[in-house]
Amino acid sequence: MIPTIDWQDDHVVMIDQRKLPFKESYVVCKTPTQVVEAIRKMVIRGAPAIGVAAAMGLALGGRRIKTQNRATFERHFQRICEKMASARPTASNLFWAIDSMLEVLKEHPQASVEELKDLLRSKADHLLAEDQTINKAIGHHGQIVVPDGATVLTHCNAGALATAGYGTALGVVRAAWEVGKKIRVLADETRPFLQGSRLTAWELQQDNIPVTLITDSMAGYLMNKGKVQLIVVGADRVAANGDIANKIGTYSLAVLAKENKVPFYVAAPLSTVDLSVATGQDIPIEERDPREVTHSLGHAIAPPGVNAWNPAFDVTPNRFIAGIITEKGIARKPYGKSLRGMKKQSA
Repeated sequence: MIPTIDWQDDHVVMIDQRKLPFKESYVVCKTPTQVVEAIRKMVIRGAPAIGVAAAMGLALGGRRIKTQNRATFERHFQRICEKMASARPTASNLFWAIDSMLEVLKEHPQASVEELKDLLRSKADHLLAEDQTINKAIGHHGQIVVPDGATVLTHCNAGALATAGYGTALGVVRAAWEVGKKIRVLADETRPFLQGSRLTAWELQQDNIPVTLITDSMAGYLMNKGKVQLIVVGADRVAANGDIANKIGTYSLAVLAKENKVPFYVAAPLSTVDLSVATGQDIPIEERDPREVTHSLGHAIAPPGVNAWNPAFDVTPNRFIAGIITEKGIARKPYGKSLRGMKKQSA
């Protein structure tokens, strides 16, 4: 697996996911503002990867604050955090990472500015490594629900590229493959940004896991014909009641899965679970540039001047979800109880 994000000296380096699979190139971020722009412009995407990028960007920002006065440092750092929080509104991990970095300051009230800078870097390094460990735990728990010989449908990209490595939904797929299950994957193309066709199909090819690309509108037909035995998707935020926000089109899959009696699972780290949000209706939904709909890979695919609507996410109610696969196990209904219990375990 190609690393999604890492350090190079004191700079943050991330693979440019906008150019995959046609070109493998990297973006070097020397300032926290550049990290914010990389998140906003989809150089890096996927809730866990966004969280890791935010933490690394804040550590980078802390290094650049030119003062030895702790109070001044904290004021400047708070402003950097506020700017980082503006990058994308839906992914819970972004705000979780910011809170984790701010907690460093609270936990070390006597530390000097130079000590804080080192502590922030250490925290970001910890979150980077921890994400990979968490994803493998998700895969370990999730592969249990994957039948041997199954065709698994997934949506968007919840793989190594959406995390610090291994993946959430694709982590479940990888873990099933690693224990010897003979599976194959149907990857939704995931309009309009094509994360399924550009990224998921590419990732699975790298691992030699059988994958077939389909358009989003084919999924219901294939379920109805018995060609899908399981659906596993990621999540950008999980509400306290188990509703999830994920890439636009996920809700449609969940409804079709219910109609066709196909188990629908969500794979996400507990950092994606936001207990402060009661239901999915309270999750802010990012709306992106309409050009992502009217254009594809830089080419116009619609009449000039036509209006387009581009909500990036939708909300799937918990009644459609068979289970939420986390690093602590699989949460089952009632999700309000099971998710809260798992969050307490991870605290």
